[in-house]
Amino acid sequence: MDSIIYLVPAFGLVGLLYTAWRFSWVSKQPAGNAEMQRLSGYIADGAIAFLKAEWKVLAMFALPTAALLFWLGSDEGTPERPINSSPLIAVAFLIGAVFSAFAGYIGMKIATKANVRTAEAARTSLAKALQVSFTGGSVMGMGVAGLAVLGLGGLFIIFYQYFAPGLPLNSEEMRKAIEVLAGFSLGAESIALFARVGGGIYTKAADVGADLVGKVEAGIPEDDVRNPATIADNVGDNVGDVAGMGADLFGSYVATILATMVLGQEIDVADTDAYGGYSPVLLPMMIAAVGLLASLVSTFFVRISKETSSVQNALNLGNWASVVITLFTSYFLVKGILPETLNLRGFEFTADGVFYAIVTGLIVGALMSIITEYYTAMGKRPVDSIVQKSGTGHATNIIGGLAVGMESTVLPILVLAAGIILSYKFAGLYGVSIAAAGMMATTAMQLAIDAFGPIADNAGGIAEMSQLPPEVRERTDNLDAVGNTTAATGKGFAIASAALTSLALFAAFVGIAGIRAIDIYKADVLAGLFVGGMIPFIFSALAISAVGKAAMEMVNEVRRQFREIPGIMEYQAEPEYEKCVAISTQASLKQMILPGAIALVTPVIVGFTMGPEVLGGLLAGVTVSGVLMGIFQSNAGGAWDNAKKSFEKGVLIDGEMYYKKSEPHKASVTGDTVGDPFKDTSGPSMNILIKLMSIVSLVIAPYIAVVSNNIDNVIEEPAVEVMPIDGSMTPTDVYELENGLKLNIASTGNPVERSLAEFIRSDSPVDKTTWFDFDRLLFETGRETLKPESKEQLGNIAEILKAYPNVNVKLGGYTDNTGDPDMNMKLSADRAASVKQSMIDMGVDASRLESEGYGEQYPVASNDTEEGRAQNRRTSIRVTKK
Repeated sequence: MDSIIYLVPAFGLVGLLYTAWRFSWVSKQPAGNAEMQRLSGYIADGAIAFLKAEWKVLAMFALPTAALLFWLGSDEGTPERPINSSPLIAVAFLIGAVFSAFAGYIGMKIATKANVRTAEAARTSLAKALQVSFTGGSVMGMGVAGLAVLGLGGLFIIFYQYFAPGLPLNSEEMRKAIEVLAGFSLGAESIALFARVGGGIYTKAADVGADLVGKVEAGIPEDDVRNPATIADNVGDNVGDVAGMGADLFGSYVATILATMVLGQEIDVADTDAYGGYSPVLLPMMIAAVGLLASLVSTFFVRISKETSSVQNALNLGNWASVVITLFTSYFLVKGILPETLNLRGFEFTADGVFYAIVTGLIVGALMSIITEYYTAMGKRPVDSIVQKSGTGHATNIIGGLAVGMESTVLPILVLAAGIILSYKFAGLYGVSIAAAGMMATTAMQLAIDAFGPIADNAGGIAEMSQLPPEVRERTDNLDAVGNTTAATGKGFAIASAALTSLALFAAFVGIAGIRAIDIYKADVLAGLFVGGMIPFIFSALAISAVGKAAMEMVNEVRRQFREIPGIMEYQAEPEYEKCVAISTQASLKQMILPGAIALVTPVIVGFTMGPEVLGGLLAGVTVSGVLMGIFQSNAGGAWDNAKKSFEKGVLIDGEMYYKKSEPHKASVTGDTVGDPFKDTSGPSMNILIKLMSIVSLVIAPYIAVVSNNIDNVIEEPAVEVMPIDGSMTPTDVYELENGLKLNIASTGNPVERSLAEFIRSDSPVDKTTWFDFDRLLFETGRETLKPESKEQLGNIAEILKAYPNVNVKLGGYTDNTGDPDMNMKLSADRAASVKQSMIDMGVDASRLESEGYGEQYPVASNDTEEGRAQNRRTSIRVTKK
């Protein structure tokens, strides 16, 4: 495979070294006065306490799940239907879970150090405050990406050396290695879902409680030290927007690369690349690695020099620099690693097409960020429309926010649809997957920009609680306002990548499960589609309801303290912050279980009881509905939030200026309160939901494929005579296999059954030139549908393959040139796939079969006559392993 693969974990180590260096730099910055450090200590203690409590709960989930995976991985199947898994999938799962949790811990640790240091830096200048806060964010971004690249690249090397050293990419052993590697992604996404949902419930319960009682009822500032919920609110920014987001994008990063690797394994390029055929699997890992380095370099572009400089422009410069560097390096990677032409499931594409698909992914990601910024940024039409509606009360503010959220789904979905179509046109399903990998390549920079927001928000809270000079809060508010927009664009970026990744995982699932298509004309598949569409709604309902329940407890506790502890409002008594922290912690850990269970258990139940095709329908419904719900909720919440913040500088409504504490401002606070669980709990969980359900389906695919394909053979009773292409009757002979089974085959000519069986038993080496033509396959004119007369010969071939369970074969489809080249290629691929599916239905395991269409290449006869055209419309078979 060449030593290039060792560059992947090496780049991951570089990212982690950068993380340690910048972590040390942030830690050495001044942490402010004693009061600032005391308040920061409360936040850090609450955040770490939550993480430890969450880890205990997650351990109770992870260990039994690992045991179940170990048991499933121990099932090797039967010789006819081997299962490509191993007990080591449990180890991969636990490593993925630990890495995901550690990614969240890195973010939590740096955020609770950087927040107070950002507040102190804001006493000096806006430039210094940006430097500290963004450096803190970059520690998280590079830490997450470094862990992902190190973990995935390192485990790939280990599993390759353990399962398939020196073996080709399409070997059964390598299939097992990548199936086991999927456990790493399952562990990462499982922890990410609980971390995101639990963290989201925590932060929004505290935020809603602090807003409703502190700002609306008591009329005190958002982060006033007198508000008992303010510490819990600032802790929530870290556990939800930092630790939750870190685990979220860690899982997304890994899932995207894995999906591309699974599809890349189906591409046969053994004789045309310099890496033993492994180039389609190496490419996504290498793109992730160079994207990490591009992000590292680009962090040095995020700088401002003046108080009036645009923070948003500085962040945009760093973001675009990472995209451009990734794009430039990806071109040389693609041209240097991939062969000139590739073929996946009958779709032929080029290395240039793969690069264009990567470009498409980067463009889609950029457009999603631009569109999201438009719908959530202050001063833009959508947010201004909500501000104007606040002038007539709370209800119209809510109506305006819902309308903006719904409208904001249109352009992103059109961009996604165009991206899917273009990337598929460039490189088929591999193109769709590599487009997602290209989009996620700059995850380190995206996450650095995203994590900068909650750090700045916390800094503002500490400045408010510490009663620092007004200019300090103005600087932190400047950073925080930009952070709200970057958080929204980060969520838009994440949901776009999730859509493309889920499609790639879905395609990988279809291949492993051995199904050809999802037929919604079937009642059970259509039912699965509808159930899948419903799941994001019940998931959102549970998450939002959990926030509501916890917020009610928080409101009652804050009211109690205001009522029962005299002197709070006069700064003469300190609130009982720890009780509000405890409410958020307990509520989030309790309420995150059921939504997480839905995502994990539903695919298992549907897959094992209804089969892979119904599960495919379920995944399609979840993906479409989840993407729409994610965009709607995240953008509506972001728009509501910035509509509220618009009042800090004053807004003009019907010719009159309104500021904080005005009636329109109170309406905007209500809208922001409704939007909080939308944008920080339910909405961003959608992208994990759809990916996690796809990964669970991918992991169980070998098992449900065995169950679903365990049907009675549909071979007809032996006939005395068989029907060749010309319609005449041909006498038959009895051909006996070594296992004693007797087959009826043609007694004239050289029937494919005899040729194939004798080749398998011979010492002749397997190569790409030894093809055997089926001589009795009849297709409906112009279609891939086999006529009933073809079943006997197919049944004979199926019995031969079952008699020799170690043999793998490839089916090649051809056609005449009566249509245009594209139609001929598609028809030949469909016919080869039809033969493959028929053999699967007869009991041959799907993992032993490949199919590919060759169109009008390699004609064996002239197309001037119908007989010649009939001979060219053939399907051939060759042995790829024996």
